[in-house]
Amino acid sequence: MNRVKIIPLLLLTFLLAGCQVYSAPVPLADYYFLNPDKDLYAVGRVALIELNNSSSYPQISVDVTEALFQALQKKQVFGLTLVRQNDPAWRSLQLDLDSTYTLEQLSAIRRTLNCDAVLIGTVTEYRPYPHLTIGLRLKLLDLNDGILLWGLEQIWDSADKATEYRIKDYFLFQVRSGYEPLREQLVAVSSLKFVKFVAYEVAETINP
Repeated sequence: MNRVKIIPLLLLTFLLAGCQVYSAPVPLADYYFLNPDKDLYAVGRVALIELNNSSSYPQISVDVTEALFQALQKKQVFGLTLVRQNDPAWRSLQLDLDSTYTLEQLSAIRRTLNCDAVLIGTVTEYRPYPHLTIGLRLKLLDLNDGILLWGLEQIWDSADKATEYRIKDYFLFQVRSGYEPLREQLVAVSSLKFVKFVAYEVAETINP
């Protein structure tokens, strides 16, 4: 799922000249796939299925799902419907999220949930201490042909320096009102704020 980040020639020229260049934070780009042959703006409506949970914290999948729903809505790339795991319509399909689907199953999902694509995944890891860590595996499937539109697999560790820098950018560019240096530290100690940061980064890969 690796993507190569290319620095535009003009930006490279500025950097080599020693000029300071200020720009919005670059989205997390090393661990996601975006199908170049598909137009996400043409998808229509997506059903976001409440994430599975491989951690020992039941509430985290609910929190991450809700944060993803809000972050993706802000991107306005496609229509979005939130479907809970206990929703009778979803449960009636009796599907294993980690399996591949037949065309008949894809058609059944489309009819039952009234959507054109489905966003499914798992919270693969969650640890609130000694430092916040969240792992996600997500995929967006086209229900017309079963082709992967977008996918992501990543672990966010608040103790990681690269993550710490992106948290600072997140507060600088996304949470500008009342910004203080201390506030970025709250993301590393507040699980809900960290979840919102993670959801923001996921959404940015949908429309980088």
